Amino acid sequence: MTERGTIRNRESAAQIRDFGGLRWGTITPTDIDGAVEFQDKAYVLFELKYGESTVPYGQRLAIERMCRDLHKAGKPVLGMIARHNTNPSDDIRAADADVVEVWVDWGSGPVQWRRPNKQLTVKEAIDIFLKNYGIVC
Repeated sequence: MTERGTIRNRESAAQIRDFGGLRWGTITPTDIDGAVEFQDKAYVLFELKYGESTVPYGQRLAIERMCRDLHKAGKPVLGMIARHNTNPSDDIRAADADVVEVWVDWGSGPVQWRRPNKQLTVKEAIDIFLKNYGIVC
């Protein structure tokens, strides 16, 4: 039996997704590395980047708009950009990636992308978010 959250079909996971031919003006598809829905109570979206590689404008905007729309619908939502330095031949452990930007409404001012107040991994940031909203899994 495969542990939940781990890769089940390595060959399929390694396939490149070609979004060629999917364009509407300047709009093209993007991907999001992680999305979690917690018991119809809250959402987390995150993107993982290697080293100092930049997040394309459209990808950041898509994550931000999805977060904003979920927030407007009354759901707590956490959006994150996280970085790792994993060797390309090794699996990336998303839980351990370092969060460098968050989009979250803590009720203290405008909602926007900002740096975390302290160094956090993806797992730590999600745990804090869930605790803040009283969500028990």
